[in-house]
Amino acid sequence: MSNLLRKLFYCATATRRKNASQLYIRSIASVNKESVQMLDQRVTRLQRSGETFGQPTPFTHPHLLQKGELIQGITAEEIQGRRNRLMENIQKYDYNLHKKYSTHLIVIPSASKKYMSDKIPYVFRQNSDFLYFTGCQEPESVLVLYIDANQNSKSILFVRPKDKHSELWDGPRTGVENATNLFLVDEAFSVSDFSKVIPKFGRIDFLWYDNKCDQPTITEQINSIVSRTSAKLTEALTLFIHKQRVIKSESEIKLMRKTCEIASEAINKTIRTSKPGDSEHHIFATVDYHCRMNGASYLAYPPVVASGSNATTIHYINNSQIVNPMDLVLMDAGCEYGGYTSDITRTWPISGSFTQPQLVLYEIIHTVQKELISKTKNILKVSKFIFLKSQMFLDTLLREGGFTLDSLFDTMCLQLGSYLQEIGLIQKGLVGMDLAKAAYSYCPHHVSHYLGMDVHDTSTVSRSVHLQPGMVCTVEPGIYISRDRKDVPEEFRGIGIRIEDDVLVTSDNNIEVLTKACVKDPTLLTQQIRSSN
Repeated sequence: MSNLLRKLFYCATATRRKNASQLYIRSIASVNKESVQMLDQRVTRLQRSGETFGQPTPFTHPHLLQKGELIQGITAEEIQGRRNRLMENIQKYDYNLHKKYSTHLIVIPSASKKYMSDKIPYVFRQNSDFLYFTGCQEPESVLVLYIDANQNSKSILFVRPKDKHSELWDGPRTGVENATNLFLVDEAFSVSDFSKVIPKFGRIDFLWYDNKCDQPTITEQINSIVSRTSAKLTEALTLFIHKQRVIKSESEIKLMRKTCEIASEAINKTIRTSKPGDSEHHIFATVDYHCRMNGASYLAYPPVVASGSNATTIHYINNSQIVNPMDLVLMDAGCEYGGYTSDITRTWPISGSFTQPQLVLYEIIHTVQKELISKTKNILKVSKFIFLKSQMFLDTLLREGGFTLDSLFDTMCLQLGSYLQEIGLIQKGLVGMDLAKAAYSYCPHHVSHYLGMDVHDTSTVSRSVHLQPGMVCTVEPGIYISRDRKDVPEEFRGIGIRIEDDVLVTSDNNIEVLTKACVKDPTLLTQQIRSSN
């Protein structure tokens, strides 16, 4: 996407004309709470009569879903509102750009089943964008949203039809007949009818679709439509989706708190029970076990369990070495609960005692992280960031409107560099960009990313966007000194340390550390390990 289009996208609401600001998307499926309750009751009646659906419902899984919820913690009504908001945002953007109302077709496919070998599937994980706008957990499905020039809209879900033979092997499907009731869409069709149904919409000015989606058949059909009609293929859809997803609702925030709570406790238990002689794989299995036993579906990503010098490899996932008595263990792990992920890193001495070089570096990273979180708590009062030694970086922080992940990274580089100067790992006299570059050689990754349904969530949202209430992100400074780094005293070589927490920007522009229950203070950490051993 061009810089101009990106700029227009982020500035659309600021330049909106008065009549455009009053746009309203009229959806056939817009229903009140009483209608939602009636549909919920209808689904329950269908299930009592023996009808099956392709995912848990409050009737079949009352331990997971409350009445009215379509997926864990999220109601069908909220999901319907997400669809309407996406259509409103696209229509407003289009009007601001072209000063007229156009017809739009928005296509969001589900994930496809993947196989590790012949007939052996991987655990299915739904495409996050599709799940966000449908609540549907079945593969090989497609959501279509249509907006006409009069601002009327329609939602259509294409799903797999019921098939007794397939369901015998792979489990029940919701089917075409039940999709409108369960997912609150206007219409439903078999996914095999996609190419027949779309042409019936008539003229389409803009077709919104991400060509990187993993349903090649749908991509072929989309490209065919574009080649045969005057529809303009617009690949900016993901920008709109991610801009919406990066701000979490109250329901989503509750799920984020829960997934962080589960992972925090699981990591605490894993630290307490780890001991010299364990394998990294054993520690991996321990954190996986505790996450699942406390309600998580699975780990959010392959965890890093890196002992000794393995911790200097940032994405080490072999997890196959035996932990030696003098080793630090760096574990980067999180879980998924209700479709939302946590992401935590802790580093601890397996014996319960740091060596002096280990402790020096650990205290630096711990201090840097505490200061970053503390200073970010006043994100709308960035004039308080007077600790910076370079006016250039101060100007970065004082961008109009607030604090950003990029400015947090700038801050981390300068803070880390300053502390490393004090212990002689960076030469004194370096300031500003030179100091930041020197620190970057010790921590060559960004200090933060957005977090939500995906671990590296909403990747198209720039890290230069100002932090806003409802955003969740990580704060993860680290230091990695390889064994062969000759410009560093030998006692520091082979040490890797990272501390990572997940933080929420609250409605009052404060910071809530969602993973605060996970121990990281060096004194408390060693006490916890010694008391268990």
